[in-house]
Amino acid sequence: MVEVKLQDIVKRFGETVALKGISLDIKHGELFTMLGPSGCGKSTTLRIIAGLEYPDGGKLYFGDQDVTYLPSHQKGAVLVFQNYALWPHMSVFDNVAYGLRLKKMSKDEIRKKVEWALELIKLKGFEDRYPTQLSGGQQQRVAIARALVVEPKVLLLDEPLSNLDAKLRLEMRSEIRRIQRELGITVIYVTHDQEEAMAISDRIAVMNVGTVEQVGTPKEIYESPRTEFVASFMGKTNVIPAKVVERDGDHVTVEFESFRLDGLHYTGKSDNVVVVVRPERIRLKPTENAVSLTGTVDLIEYYGFFVEVIGLFGEVRMIARTISDREVGSLKPMQPVTFYINRGDIIVLPKEQL
Repeated sequence: MVEVKLQDIVKRFGETVALKGISLDIKHGELFTMLGPSGCGKSTTLRIIAGLEYPDGGKLYFGDQDVTYLPSHQKGAVLVFQNYALWPHMSVFDNVAYGLRLKKMSKDEIRKKVEWALELIKLKGFEDRYPTQLSGGQQQRVAIARALVVEPKVLLLDEPLSNLDAKLRLEMRSEIRRIQRELGITVIYVTHDQEEAMAISDRIAVMNVGTVEQVGTPKEIYESPRTEFVASFMGKTNVIPAKVVERDGDHVTVEFESFRLDGLHYTGKSDNVVVVVRPERIRLKPTENAVSLTGTVDLIEYYGFFVEVIGLFGEVRMIARTISDREVGSLKPMQPVTFYINRGDIIVLPKEQL
């Protein structure tokens, strides 16, 4: 069952087209993330789903119901804002109970629901505290509890972890995933953080300048990008401009600098391409069915649980990542180095036009 469906949504702000006819199917009970750089349209899409903005074209459905122009309080979607938007003069209990009181529920019903919500977010015993007495992570939990207590059809989270430090971000993203799975609720999550999106999402929509570039599981997005933008945006990677110089059915030979790579899979029509290789797919020791590139070590960077070797191949810089100190051995900057890459780990994509 499709819980939320966006069909050719267009949104303009004056002369600027923020959304250029995007379509998405978000399944019941999944954590779906809209990922992209600032200005790509992800928060505008979320606000349209919430009913805080209306589209200039297209349709929005919750199940079979057309909710395109329903006001926010009638949609059944609740948005948790980036800055939490807690009432500073209200206790934790009163903040969480706010939406229930608007629904004119009895005091006993409100108490039971607030207790349930605070138990869910692990803040039982914090009822009488005020937002200023809470950490950033605790304030975020209260904002989520306030949203969940009214039993929304869809929970919307707009950059929910951006105000937290690195340690709290890791804790809270795990908590959000736990709560979502425990309740089985549909969550639509907006972030610009690729690692965050990969860690918690069932599926990801990668957005760019008002369009959806690709939708898929984290594994599909990372390992099988369909565009140069998706490949370069999803984590650290090597993206090398190249030219197709030979074709044999679905296999091509490409050339960059003085290097030629043959036997690569590519079905595109353009001969202007990029070669995409993830750093962890490059080896510093020979492997079977590998192509090899010999250049010079530029830098060696130690990150604790892995090491990166940056090589120069003419004017092209490439990064190899390994968890094995033995592979790096005694390599030093300015020494020759050979990178070995299995053909199956090389992705060839059309070069995007500027």
